[in-house]
Amino acid sequence: MAIPDYQSLMRPVLALLADGQTKSLRDMVATLATEFSLSAEEFDQLLPSGQQSVFHNRVSWARTYLKAAGLIENPQRGHARITPDGIRLLTEHRGPIDARVLEKFESFREFRKKTARTDRSNESESNTTNTVTLSPEENLDFAYDQIRARVEGELLSKLKSCSPSFFEKIVVELLMKMGYGGKLGHGRVTPLSGDGGIDGVINQDKLGLDVVCIQAKRWETTVGRPVVQAFVGSMDYYRGRKGVIITTSSFSKDAEDYVGRIEGKKVVLIDGEELAELMIDHNLGVFVKRTYEVKELSNDFFEEE
Repeated sequence: MAIPDYQSLMRPVLALLADGQTKSLRDMVATLATEFSLSAEEFDQLLPSGQQSVFHNRVSWARTYLKAAGLIENPQRGHARITPDGIRLLTEHRGPIDARVLEKFESFREFRKKTARTDRSNESESNTTNTVTLSPEENLDFAYDQIRARVEGELLSKLKSCSPSFFEKIVVELLMKMGYGGKLGHGRVTPLSGDGGIDGVINQDKLGLDVVCIQAKRWETTVGRPVVQAFVGSMDYYRGRKGVIITTSSFSKDAEDYVGRIEGKKVVLIDGEELAELMIDHNLGVFVKRTYEVKELSNDFFEEE
């Protein structure tokens, strides 16, 4: 089954604590995973940040909301216990427990005032996205992914519209930013003629003993095997054994298969989608508009000796 959203987990979390015993978050996550019959793949699925599993994150947020409403308490670090209000709600309310149900508790209303901007998307039934099923952290990741996808698309469009010579310079600069020039090496765009089919060269050492050959294809059509094969042959012009072909389009399956069978040389193919991703990752052609720091409470700080 699909991983339940954090609001769907509120009643199961509360019901799990109905016996009045203090339970650890780890045990709660394991018990609820069994209750919802999650597969190993679903249980291990990570947030886009890669820092925590989706299910663990959603159980944590369900617990956070229940605590904000005064329905559970944390008697010790990483543990939870139901309160009299929590027992009363389980007894009196038979249906699902979600944020709207928690609104009856003043402490939760105060909590919502502090998180109004974060939760605004969760209030709309007509919202066309699935943010209502996501935890606040997932909503943040979701928004980040949307913004990044938009920038990647805009970046690729810009690359396709620039001149071939400027595109070659961008490609060399990107590889230098990625560290292929090393500390003492340098990169350059080759002359427009007599370059043996090579658009740029990076010397990875001061003497130029280790060379990376580059070909930049600002194309709309698919780059096929003949182009790649010709590039591999041209690498001998610079005595290169390493090569990179970067295009704004894509590579044919035949071209990809060919580079996997080359002996004595290593050639990497980078298509337009990966090119845009690498430029963003290495801050080339983009700038940081805004930075958010997501912080967690440090329980270690408050431990008294």
